[in-house]
Amino acid sequence: MENTIDLEEPITAAKCSENLSSVEDAIYVIGGKWKLKIIIVLQESGSIRFNELQRNIRGISARVLSNELKDLELNGFVKRVVHAEQTPVVVEYISTDYSRTLKNVIIALSDWGKMHKRNIRTEAFLSQ
Repeated sequence: MENTIDLEEPITAAKCSENLSSVEDAIYVIGGKWKLKIIIVLQESGSIRFNELQRNIRGISARVLSNELKDLELNGFVKRVVHAEQTPVVVEYISTDYSRTLKNVIIALSDWGKMHKRNIRTEAFLSQ
């Protein structure tokens, strides 16, 4: 299955470099094993406490989750809300409006992942 892309303008070395730089920046911020998983769970949950978030993301340690949440907060994807008026103090995490700008990217990645899995299964079946 071959896909062709109709380009509106020819790709120059400068444009290629700009695209690579932009993708590199995006991957730096949301890349890795856990960040997109955290963003997706937060978007689907609304607000969620740390332990519940950890239970929803199988395999992530508390230390890694804490570090990833700090990174996501620094980059504007997550907001940490402390309810100090309660005893014990309750801390919740919510996705920001900026985080929701990734919705189309997440949907596109999900669709591509499903297509890729089908292709791999089909190729594995055909090679038998």
